[in-house]
Amino acid sequence: MGGFVPALVFGVAVGNVLQGIPFHLDSDLRATYTGTFFGLFTPFTLVCGLLSVAMLVTHGAAWLTIKAEHGVVRDRARTFGSVAAIAAIVLFAIGYAFVAFGGLGFRIDGVVDPSGPSNPLRAAALAAPGGWLRNFASYPWMWTAPGLGFGGALLALVGIRAGSEFPAFAGSSLSVVGIISTVGLSMFPFILPSSIDARSSLTVWNASSSHMTLFIMLVVTVIFLPIVLAYTAWAYKVMFGRSTIGALTTDPDLY
Repeated sequence: MGGFVPALVFGVAVGNVLQGIPFHLDSDLRATYTGTFFGLFTPFTLVCGLLSVAMLVTHGAAWLTIKAEHGVVRDRARTFGSVAAIAAIVLFAIGYAFVAFGGLGFRIDGVVDPSGPSNPLRAAALAAPGGWLRNFASYPWMWTAPGLGFGGALLALVGIRAGSEFPAFAGSSLSVVGIISTVGLSMFPFILPSSIDARSSLTVWNASSSHMTLFIMLVVTVIFLPIVLAYTAWAYKVMFGRSTIGALTTDPDLY
C-alpha cells in the first residue's frame, strides 16, 4: 500500500492538472478552490492514476530482475512486470484518446511577453479542446516523448519476458521519461490551468518568482545538486550487485 497509494495519487494529481483545477483568483490574487474531494476522481484522472501505477510497477519489476537472483522473487517480478508493461501501453493510449478527443486542453490568447510583470491576470487563457496537442503540431520533435513512452514500455515488456535484464530496465526508464515528458511538453507554458476560470490559469510567465528569488534558487541548485548526485551514486555503488539468499545467510549484518 505504501507503494501503490503514492503512485496512484501522483497520477491522479497529474490528471487533474491536465483537465484543469476548479479554482479562481480574486483581484488580490488569492486563490479559491471550489471543487470537492470526490470531484478530483474522474474517468480521465483515474486512467492517469492507473497509468502511473503501471509505469512504476514496470520499472520496479525491471529493477528486481537485475537485483534478485533466479528464483521465486525474480519470476514473480517478471510476471507482474509483463502485465504492468502491457497495462502501461494500453492506458497511455487511452490517455492520449482523452486528450485528443475528450475536450481537454487550454491555450493562451494573444502574444505572451516573457519579460512582463508576474501577474496571472494580465494574460488571457482560454479553454481549447485538443489544445494540449498544439505544441506537438508546432514542434514535431516533441513526438519523441510519447514515442519513448510507448517504445520504452514495449522494450521493457520484451526484455522482461526474454529475461534480458538491462534492456528491460533501460526500456522502463525510457518509458518513465517519455510519459512524464509528454505531460510537460504538452502543457507548456501552463503550470496549473483553471477549469472554471481559464483567465486565472497559472503559466511559467505569469506566475514566476522575482529575478532575485530565481537567482537564489539557481545558486542553491548549483551547490546542492552535485551533492545529491554524489550521494545517490555512492548509494548505488554500495548496493550494486544481486541480493542473494546466500549473502543473507552468510553475512546477515550487511542487510
